[in-house]
Amino acid sequence: MAEHLEPVRIPVPGGKIIEELAGRASTGHNNYSVARMSAPAGWDEPAQVPVFDEVTYVIAGEILVHTGGDTETVAAGQAILTRAGERVRYEAGPEGADYLAVCVPAFSEEGANRA
Repeated sequence: MAEHLEPVRIPVPGGKIIEELAGRASTGHNNYSVARMSAPAGWDEPAQVPVFDEVTYVIAGEILVHTGGDTETVAAGQAILTRAGERVRYEAGPEGADYLAVCVPAFSEEGANRA
C-alpha cells in the first residue's frame, strides 16, 4: 500500500534547512534517503568522505560542489552524482539554493565522515 510521507526536519547549523522525506530519521530506511534542502547564500559545510553515493538535484539557485581540486557549479534544473569514498564539500551559490538529495545507502551523520 502506498504511504504518504511527511518530512522530518533535521536541525543543522548555518541556517540550512533539511526536511527528510524518507530515510533513517523519517521512515527508518537504511538503504536510501531522500531529503529537500534549503541553504541560504553563503552557507557551506566541512568536507566529507561519505560512505554513500549522493545525487543532488537543484530546484532553485545553485550549489558549488568541490571534489579533489575541481569545483562544479550545479544550477537549477541540473543534477550531480558524487560517489562514496570521494572527498566532497558543498556550498550554496550567491543566491542560496533549494535542492533534493538522494543518498544510497541512507544518509547518516556518522556515514558522512566530515572533516
